[in-house]
Amino acid sequence: MGALWRGWRDVLGRLGFETAALDAKLLTGHALGLDALSLATREQEPVAEADAERVAALLQRRVGGESVARIIGEREFFGLAFSLNAATLEPRPDTELVVELAIEALPQGGSLLDLGTGTGCIPIAVLANRPDAMGLATDISGEALEMARTNAARHGVVDRLGFARGNWFEALSANGESVREFDLIVSNPPYITSAVVETLAPEVKDFDPRLALDGGPDGLVPYRVIAAQACGFLVPGGKVLMEIGYDQGDSTSALFAEHGFADIVVHKDLNGLDRVISGHHLKDK
Repeated sequence: MGALWRGWRDVLGRLGFETAALDAKLLTGHALGLDALSLATREQEPVAEADAERVAALLQRRVGGESVARIIGEREFFGLAFSLNAATLEPRPDTELVVELAIEALPQGGSLLDLGTGTGCIPIAVLANRPDAMGLATDISGEALEMARTNAARHGVVDRLGFARGNWFEALSANGESVREFDLIVSNPPYITSAVVETLAPEVKDFDPRLALDGGPDGLVPYRVIAAQACGFLVPGGKVLMEIGYDQGDSTSALFAEHGFADIVVHKDLNGLDRVISGHHLKDK
């Protein structure tokens, strides 16, 4: 087995994959049904031809640019494993800051709305850490919502997380949701400019859904919709938490200020880059 994964490590290495050894180990282990320890302790065992073919099939997908997580079918996020499908963005560590801030921001017994949920990673991670809270997840893709529902059941929060299909806030009216006001609205919307999408790494631009990446000519199209309409779905003093691009702090702050939000803060990630914008809406009732 050792010769098998090392051979693929060398192939990936020659092609410029920075994590060649790790990728080869993970995909070999997945194809053979072995964890890292079992793969290491069975290094000297021969591999049957059918098993070697399964390994080769997975590694060829990696050679083609598909990510390890998408090949395996799941990705860890906030300490939880989330299943993926073609309609869902692959959860990434940057988005964990939204979850951290949401856990702190929700009042006791509070409710949150997640717009464009994908795998459901944001609301599921929040609810898994806030057993007092409830949520509603929306997405324009029915396939994505089914995956989010599966992940919610996997992590024991499906009874506290509803699902509605539609584009942004239209999902609520389209599905006749009775709960129309939330303590918190969260989202990781598409924020990459259309021109930049084509320059992204193959595992992103060729395999992540374009709808989850492309934020329009200036990357701000979803923020304009959310900033303009969010106040109608928040309780007085309700809060928004939105992931943003590394250079979008000023532009998104201006948008939300224009639509009545106050106490706007741009939160930095561990690299010191703009990552999340938050603000309260102080509407009168």
